[in-house]
Amino acid sequence: MTDRVLPKISIRNLRKEFVSRDKRGRQTKSFTALDGITLNIAEGEFLSIVGPSGCGKSTLLDILAGLSPVTSGEVLQDGQAINGASLDRGVVFQQYALFPWLTALENVAFSLAGKRLPDEEKRAIAEQNLALVGLNGFGDRYPHQLSGGMKQRVALARSLAHDPSILLMDEPFAALDAQMRELLQGELLRLWRQTRKTVVFITHAIDEAIYLGQRVAVMTSSPGRIKRIIDNPLVGRPVEEDLRGTPEFSRLRHEVWGLLRDEVDQVAASEFAAAS
Repeated sequence: MTDRVLPKISIRNLRKEFVSRDKRGRQTKSFTALDGITLNIAEGEFLSIVGPSGCGKSTLLDILAGLSPVTSGEVLQDGQAINGASLDRGVVFQQYALFPWLTALENVAFSLAGKRLPDEEKRAIAEQNLALVGLNGFGDRYPHQLSGGMKQRVALARSLAHDPSILLMDEPFAALDAQMRELLQGELLRLWRQTRKTVVFITHAIDEAIYLGQRVAVMTSSPGRIKRIIDNPLVGRPVEEDLRGTPEFSRLRHEVWGLLRDEVDQVAASEFAAAS
């Protein structure tokens, strides 16, 4: 009999509500952002999560990061409840949030400020992670001297510097132009294959979700639920291969869009009703 392998992340019947209160602390109304989310993510897996605007994707990532508590249900990492932020879970947001007065190297090294390491070792770790994201030789550049894609690489290197086992990414390429976005998607896949970290990648872009994810979790409109999880048959294909032009990629895009179309229509109808 073999030992049962625990999921790296386990989400069980997760519900998240946001409550509004008046000046006396009395509840005035509540909003359910997520409801009934149950999902296991294996160690070393790359999971893409795609859904319409306002479906709670970013809220789910905040909960996984330990930045927001659950209303009910539980979220586990290696079988232990997530009750707060941890250096073992690196987070990369859409906004780079780099310190403009620090160089790229100093921005990465700043994430190691809480570690009792010699400055020389912190610098070596920062240099190593800048090289890992393809920025070897750019450590002395300030953020204003870097392109948007380079800034996002610095943000990624900063998250990787303390060697987390989990990488949580909230639409990190959304603000980039199409060419840079595709370039960094390929770089992220190479990085994942090299490090085999567990990655949860939030996006609203169907092509991006399919290109990156071993599995693609499709969410409903608010309140967010998991509508379906699709195993990606394109996993393992060479990064250099143009998968987006293949019939299988087109079939997957059609399948995901078929799942999302009704959800997007519901969001549009709700926004129209609210504006009327």
